Amino acid sequence: MKELIFLDTETTGNDVATDRLCQICYKTSDGIYKGYFKPPVPVSVKAMSITNITNKMLSDKEPFLGSAMMEDLKARLADGILVAHNAKFDCAILEAEGMSIPKRICTFRVARELDPENKIPEYNLSYLRYYLELEVPDAFAHDAEGDVKVLYAIFQSLLAKMTQNGMSNEKAIESMLEISSHPSLFRLFNFGKYKDRKIEDVAKTDRGYLQWMLDRKMEDGGQDEDWIHTLEYYLRA
Repeated sequence: MKELIFLDTETTGNDVATDRLCQICYKTSDGIYKGYFKPPVPVSVKAMSITNITNKMLSDKEPFLGSAMMEDLKARLADGILVAHNAKFDCAILEAEGMSIPKRICTFRVARELDPENKIPEYNLSYLRYYLELEVPDAFAHDAEGDVKVLYAIFQSLLAKMTQNGMSNEKAIESMLEISSHPSLFRLFNFGKYKDRKIEDVAKTDRGYLQWMLDRKMEDGGQDEDWIHTLEYYLRA
């Protein structure tokens, strides 16, 4: 079975077009690797308020591009599988450093896929940690190492759910790769005026609301692939 690389990045901001990596951590079968790096753009005040990573902290660090850690990660990813939560973001950040990610598992999408009735109100890393009642010692939010520890625990929980009826680990990982390769299709609204209503039913009575949502998502840059896919699907139906 291919090596799994559990990874998280902290960045200068949330815009994949302009922001860059400033902290990275990844867990493999032989240990946990982590480091801070000086990005080519400054860390935003907003990002600092979330991660506590300041420009002063990074002033004497080497760039990630060309670093020994980058070369190690690149070699592992060439024949391994990246596992990340909201993998699209982390992959875009790594690609901005010139890296290629041939295979990826997004635990965000897998968690959604395994919750067809949308019983889980939120799918962010911290929410899933506590919703699934996972015990993860010494894991602090918005720190790359802490998030990797939580990511690993969530992955193990999802894997256990997929294999509980006899599916092998190998088949489950193949399924995770397939799920992660395309946008998720939501079935219920878990927010707003139609909270807990089936999107299919809302599409029959208030298509204008779905179109309004889609327009807003597109105006935001089209980064929310899952919701864009969902809204387009039900508007075509």
